[in-house]
Amino acid sequence: MASNLKPTFGYTIVYVKDVAKSIDFYAKAFGYNVRRLDESHRWGELESGQTTIAFTPQQQHETKDLTGTVQVPKSNRERAPMELCLIYSDVDAAFKRAVENGAVPVSEPEDKQDWGQRVGYVRDIDGMTVRMGSHVHATKQD
Repeated sequence: MASNLKPTFGYTIVYVKDVAKSIDFYAKAFGYNVRRLDESHRWGELESGQTTIAFTPQQQHETKDLTGTVQVPKSNRERAPMELCLIYSDVDAAFKRAVENGAVPVSEPEDKQDWGQRVGYVRDIDGMTVRMGSHVHATKQD
């Protein structure tokens, strides 16, 4: 009975200024295939393994009236209370492609010895932080 209450992670929704531009940017900068972009350009999806990254406009009365206004960072010294983490086998090449396709570099890829991951950070065209990382490798415990 309790197993019926276990959720499956369906998708992450990213609120953006322009759905079509964001879909195009993520496809080029991060290497995703577009699953769907509706004719109204109010909803788009990227293929991402078993889950989906979805995009919808920041200003949307259907959700704004129910859950509030989307708050966007006011400068590069602020960030949203979440980030996307995209996993790559070659973080350096992925970081380079992202920047060449319009991502704003924040931090070049570097090895994080504390948790065993190679990580670089960029901002997308809406200013959202995107972590580009390798798979986490187990580190030695003292």
